[in-house]
Amino acid sequence: MSPGTLPPPGLQPSLDQDQSLSIAPTDYSLLTDLYQLTMAACYQQEGIDQRPASFELTVRRLPEGFTYLVAMGLAQVVDYLQNLQFTSEQIAYLQASGIFAHIPDSFWDLLAQAQFQGDLWAVPEGTIVFAQEPLLRIEAPLWQAQLVETFVLNTINYQTLVATRSARLRELVGPDIALLEFGTRRAFSPQASVWAARAALAAGFNATSNVLAAAKLGVKPVGTMAHALVMALAATTGSEAAAFQAFDRSFPQAPLLIDTYDTIAAARQLAKMQRSGEMQIGGVRIDSGDLALLSQQVRQLLPGVPIYASGDVDEQMVLDLQAAGACVDGYGIGTKLVTGQPVNGVYKLVELDGLPVMKESSGKITYPGRKQIYRYLEDSVFQSDELGLIDQPAPVGQPLLQPILKAGRAIADPEPLSTIAARSRTQVASLPPNLRRSSTLEPSPVRFSTALLSLTERTRHHHEA
Repeated sequence: MSPGTLPPPGLQPSLDQDQSLSIAPTDYSLLTDLYQLTMAACYQQEGIDQRPASFELTVRRLPEGFTYLVAMGLAQVVDYLQNLQFTSEQIAYLQASGIFAHIPDSFWDLLAQAQFQGDLWAVPEGTIVFAQEPLLRIEAPLWQAQLVETFVLNTINYQTLVATRSARLRELVGPDIALLEFGTRRAFSPQASVWAARAALAAGFNATSNVLAAAKLGVKPVGTMAHALVMALAATTGSEAAAFQAFDRSFPQAPLLIDTYDTIAAARQLAKMQRSGEMQIGGVRIDSGDLALLSQQVRQLLPGVPIYASGDVDEQMVLDLQAAGACVDGYGIGTKLVTGQPVNGVYKLVELDGLPVMKESSGKITYPGRKQIYRYLEDSVFQSDELGLIDQPAPVGQPLLQPILKAGRAIADPEPLSTIAARSRTQVASLPPNLRRSSTLEPSPVRFSTALLSLTERTRHHHEA
């Protein structure tokens, strides 16, 4: 069967079917697009599989309304590269597919002995980057550098999207408003929900409701209650107030969801119980209705009680609520944080065996050669970036791409989430106002070095020749 041939209905794979479709590190080798494997086989057949190659991950254009990105997902890329291997069962599955019928057996030996042997350069997580700047570079034997493209893009693109939105929201609300990540039920998969929680916490959010993510990251999960609890307990006890009391007995001073029936009536009842000493209200959440007006009325009834707003909250809603004078102490943000327009990062070959290469497709040009980002600050305020070649005389700017793996081995221990979060805060704060808050297209703050532009022209002319 050729790579472009569709299998007949009901074709059974040689691996036992796993209905859970859960992903373990041992699955990483097959977590790729087919063409990564077919290209690797072709490279070997042509005798170039071991040629040293460099691929860089960049974003050509930022998502609409974005003026910067917060790089995220590097820790998972490192874990992936260090666990990359093919089991005998996986190789048998590929052999049985029939797709590789014309490939010599030496390809299976290549897979059986696979272990990432290359170098990884990357900007540290939490670093601000702009369009056309490499978030990472992989330097490895051609077949390995090619194979890892799919996983690397999936990881970096998604976490960078969530981290950037999180940083923008934090910038919008300021340091004192609580931002709670509630996106698990809307994320594109269970795996994505854990990644989204991590990216949010690393770029400005206070906490997540995802218990698994919180446990893995060593933090405390947060949450309130659902309307179902209020409805269930009200149905059995006879009143919404009794439902609140029941939940408070189990979880004293936990935030209460008050918009199941009548938000203001619920707030009045809670105010009454607080005055009588029956309950001490630790917070309330409003999930529907006119959030600005309701929050103002609830604040009058429950002064000093934290008010949390949720329900498809995004940047525009926060702006509208601020303009309307809403009394909100925190936001629970889910759907609009973990879904929507993606970060469209691309992973392209920039050098092969010392030769610069580039893509010249209309609207999709890439820049050749291994590159470095040099950042210029003045009194801790961002001025500009220069994108240059790694072998040109080093400018005076701060180099951003750092060595992460050398010959497949980690150079340093993974950074704690607190370090990444602090970097994100510092770097966003260093941006001038037009880059921090603008939602309109701004002139690129990135300039290209003379050496890079010259190499681009020479490479283009070489291709033409």
